[in-house]
This record gives sequence, structure tokens and C-alpha cells, in this order.
Amino acid sequence: VQLQASGGGLVQPGGSLRLSCAASGRSSRGVMAWFRQFPGKDREFVAAIRWSGGNTYYADSVKGRFTISRDNAKNTGYLQMNSLKPEDTAVYYCTTRGGNPILSYFWTDASKKDWYDSWGQGTQVTVSS
Repeated sequence: VQLQASGGGLVQPGGSLRLSCAASGRSSRGVMAWFRQFPGKDREFVAAIRWSGGNTYYADSVKGRFTISRDNAKNTGYLQMNSLKPEDTAVYYCTTRGGNPILSYFWTDASKKDWYDSWGQGTQVTVSS
């Protein structure tokens, strides 16, 4: 599966951005997620969505501000980011896991970066005045 992330940029605090992740190649309709990476740090979980059923899971730091969604027809996932803060500044990566994980595995494993199969190239999000 090839993943193409886009939509990053520079935004002022309180602003919004929408990231997109287009998937192509072998079907990977299991779980799509977003992680982010701060300079010198490991990637951290942001949000995940289960293609089947649309279940979503968020990191506490973004809950209520970010919304993950998917468009089955376009094979594309999205991360709508509102009320952005300077501490959201990072490189954002989309990732997928194939198959159709049962719901219990989704809740326990979706936040673990090693659970995923394919990664996009990352898109920079900078929140600054």
C-alpha cells in the first residue's frame, strides 16, 4: 500500500487544517491512523479510525479538537485539526494496517506504531503567530 499525505502548512494558533491521506495499491481497509513526531522524539499516536464500522480513537491531547474520518469511495482518510496550538507543531504521518482487526484489538493496539504496516511520507504542520 502506498500512502500519500498532504495538507500540512503554517497556521496561526486557534486556526484549522485538514490533512489528507490517499491510499493506493493493495487494499488496506483495516485501520488508518495518524501519528506525529516532534524533533528528537519518537512518533506519538494522534488518532485512528477503523474502516469497517468507522470506530474512532483519539489521544487525550487532541480529543475534542481533532476529528479523523475516511471516504471509502476515494480510499482516503482525513484528519481535521481545529483549535490548533503551538504544541501541535510536528511532522504528521498517516499509516495503515491491513486486514479487518476485531474491535477489541483496535481499542488495545491502535495507538501502537509497531501495529501498522505502511507509512506515508509525513507532512509538516507548524502552528505559530
